[in-house]
Amino acid sequence: MKIRHLLFLFLFTACNPVNDFLTNDIPFDEPLIFKPELVPDSMLIHSGIFSPDLNEYYFTLSDKDFTSFTVKYIRKGEGKWSEPEDAFFNTAYFEHGMNFSPDGKSIYFSSTRPTGIEGIPETWHIWRSQRMNGEWSKPEFIDIPNLRNRMVSHPSITHDGSIFFHSGTPNYEELQLFYCRPIANGIFSDAIKLPPVINFDSQMVTPWISPDESYLIFQAASKLYLSFKSKNGVWEKPQILNEVINKHAEGNPYVTPNEQFLFYVSGVEPNPEKNWAVHWVDIITIFDKKNK
Repeated sequence: MKIRHLLFLFLFTACNPVNDFLTNDIPFDEPLIFKPELVPDSMLIHSGIFSPDLNEYYFTLSDKDFTSFTVKYIRKGEGKWSEPEDAFFNTAYFEHGMNFSPDGKSIYFSSTRPTGIEGIPETWHIWRSQRMNGEWSKPEFIDIPNLRNRMVSHPSITHDGSIFFHSGTPNYEELQLFYCRPIANGIFSDAIKLPPVINFDSQMVTPWISPDESYLIFQAASKLYLSFKSKNGVWEKPQILNEVINKHAEGNPYVTPNEQFLFYVSGVEPNPEKNWAVHWVDIITIFDKKNK
């Protein structure tokens, strides 16, 4: 563990979190709330992600009855964050659960917009937009052949373009974690369900996969879990993250592109069921603290 702390100190010195995140309060072994001023009193925040260059921050808001979802973003300029604006992919439908590809050339997100394909139900599906000549392309539907009749949401992307996500029935039952591989020209393979050692509950959601697929963080029963992939490609038994993180119904884990911080959503006292915030903590914490 001393080696990991030394590594952290090296990275902390090499990277400047104050400049990267434009904040004077940098967490170490205790989580902090990230930019609470972004969340109106009448709304809930569900997730927050950064572009790979850390110059943009996208976040999902909903009303407290979960009847509407929208994605906002802020960007850096002249040493400060801008005021929130609608994300370019917002529609009159609902959007959330977004993630960039590791190279920043694509952004994937979940949307209830119609696919235009007969027989596919109007529920959450995954869409992708690609950056071309500095502009984002029109979002395209990611067709996962064997999950066309199911809800598919919260994509997380690896270096080779594979997508990890959760899927269930359109009425949110049988929620499990899956992945699919790219084939060619925007075509993806059938989804493969992660093994029972990962899918140990009936409500497995919001996976975040490391770009090299070495570890996976996800939500089960309103708690965050971590699993490593062994050298022979087998997923190890998940560990529940420690009580420093798992306090009040946590979800939507996300590791920053510089692999320095874990972001996640958690309830906030005195009313954690009705008041959520994005928290962040250094990534070393989830490896160094004793997990149960």
